[in-house]
Amino acid sequence: MKRKLRINGHSHLLPYPHEIPDFMKKKEIFWVDDDKKFMLQKGWKRPVTDSSFFLNEKLEWMERYNIDHAVVLNLSQLYGNGLRVEEMKQALRFQNDFNARVQHNHPDKFTCGFVVHPGFVRGALWEIERCVEELDLKLLCLPTHYMDSIGTWRCIFDEENEPIFELADKYNLAVEVHPYDGEKFIKLENTSWRFHLIWMLAQCADAYHFLTLNGYPEKYKNMRVCFAHGGQLAQINLGRRIQGFDGRPDLFEGKTHPRKSVGHKNIFFDTLVHDTRSLKLLLENQKSSQILTGLDDPYPLGEMESEPQSSYPGKILDLALDEQIINTQERDEIWHDNVLQWLFGDDEKRKQELVNKILG
Repeated sequence: MKRKLRINGHSHLLPYPHEIPDFMKKKEIFWVDDDKKFMLQKGWKRPVTDSSFFLNEKLEWMERYNIDHAVVLNLSQLYGNGLRVEEMKQALRFQNDFNARVQHNHPDKFTCGFVVHPGFVRGALWEIERCVEELDLKLLCLPTHYMDSIGTWRCIFDEENEPIFELADKYNLAVEVHPYDGEKFIKLENTSWRFHLIWMLAQCADAYHFLTLNGYPEKYKNMRVCFAHGGQLAQINLGRRIQGFDGRPDLFEGKTHPRKSVGHKNIFFDTLVHDTRSLKLLLENQKSSQILTGLDDPYPLGEMESEPQSSYPGKILDLALDEQIINTQERDEIWHDNVLQWLFGDDEKRKQELVNKILG
């Protein structure tokens, strides 16, 4: 191999305003204003905080920071929770077709994910088949929580969703688990960005709780799951879960001990934990081989260039190296090998194909 690549395992991309179908704006599902200043939904809007939300500007941004390749997740705003079934299907299909087009047009720069709605399992299975077989997408994006067909909020690793995991296992898929929509089912006023700063991390911890309790890493050996934002609260929470399992075995009949999933080769976490002490805990819990670079660009909670935060893409790994939390080999693996391992597992042929595309 000529050189170690810098692959960002957690990135996002907005369509340009003209790429979003009319029905999305008409039904207030999701759109971007013509000046590219805001992304909007019914009763909601959020500023576009960086020009690299869009394709051409993203490519320039990646070049500026020596990022060779990026894994583009779906937009959290398009999980489809609470939409009517037909609208949800159309919205998710738009997202998946958009991501497929980006990957098809720029295979050297982007690996893109696709999203399904677990509340409608049969439709989700059809969409997985379409995305894998027709669109050549190999990364399934799932929310930590979703609204089922009768309006109840559930964790993604509910046993009802096992057909989805069986298909992911069959197709050797990488899976990204990402939080959103907490304010829709956690009965607190949405102030001081609490759902992004605190509850999103709790949502990841909840999803990790059920992935491991249900023994899915062993049951679905070809499915590799990555948790966004370092699964941060799942790391600090590990001892409490172990004590709870040991102290109240009556509540966990037929479940798998939390210890069995620690450092499991099919569970990954990205580096987006914002400080080296959190990264150190992540490393001590899970081993460096289970950690991959995730910048969450270009959101303001991502690792972006920022004077007030004295930040830039890749800063946490540079700091960890300076503080001898990781060595040079581990840093290179977190940027390169571990991302490929999550995406392709032991399929060395697919790994090399992607590396060849990136290197040209």
